[in-house]
Amino acid sequence: MTPCTQAQIGSFRVGNGAPLLLIAGPCVIESREHTLRLAEAIRKVCAKVEMPLVFKASFDKANRSSIRSFRGPGLHDGLAILAGVRNELGLPILSDIHEPHQAKPAGEVLDCVQIPAFLCRQTDLLVAAAETKRCVNVKKGQFLAPEEMSNVAAKLTEAGCTNFLMTERGTFFGYNRLVNDMTAIPRMKSFAPVVFDATHSCQLPGGAGTQSGGQREFVPALAAAAIAAGADALFMEVHDKPDEAKSDPATVFPLEQLEALLRDLRRLAEARRRD
Repeated sequence: MTPCTQAQIGSFRVGNGAPLLLIAGPCVIESREHTLRLAEAIRKVCAKVEMPLVFKASFDKANRSSIRSFRGPGLHDGLAILAGVRNELGLPILSDIHEPHQAKPAGEVLDCVQIPAFLCRQTDLLVAAAETKRCVNVKKGQFLAPEEMSNVAAKLTEAGCTNFLMTERGTFFGYNRLVNDMTAIPRMKSFAPVVFDATHSCQLPGGAGTQSGGQREFVPALAAAAIAAGADALFMEVHDKPDEAKSDPATVFPLEQLEALLRDLRRLAEARRRD
């Protein structure tokens, strides 16, 4: 199997010496107005710190802890909102799919199709994502060793996809706890460019009963460690009012703190590239 050494999302390159890229946005689409407003705010921050941005938001959170939890506007309305972000703000967009039938319509709108961690072994879903001819970002399951992602890479490659990313987002440790093994980043880079999910890595899954808990105060430390370990891109869920977010309120990163964090992380990434 030939590894994917560099991925392409829209006009942005990821990996193999390309600048650090940010994938960011709210966990779930809450409304068209909020999505566009937040995308514009994040775009302005990234312009200030000169960091390429791919906007992320989920049209459907199909894996919420409770059946009563907010899931988003759904496939068609959600994709229409994301298309508005790309058309009005000029940003590449990323969102996740949960079932193979979602891949084709998603691929007609998205620049990158994402596979959620719990579904990373689902062959039919991976094949459907590959067939969109878009970049595919696969989150490593919390139950997999980094080396097991070679099977994911093989499935994508054999389905015709040579433009893909892998995302590290923590490993289960006991109950309601995720931990990060930073050696997963260089290990998975033998298959594809690697993204580090700094906000989900701070989750306490199911730790708040009917929703996940978390400790967002550790986002800066984990993000810095991941970049030092060689991460090619950073994934962060960002919100202007984190405690009011309709999904993952305990881990989404505050918009008002984003610029300062990105400035620090960009300096770290540039220092590592010089080395």
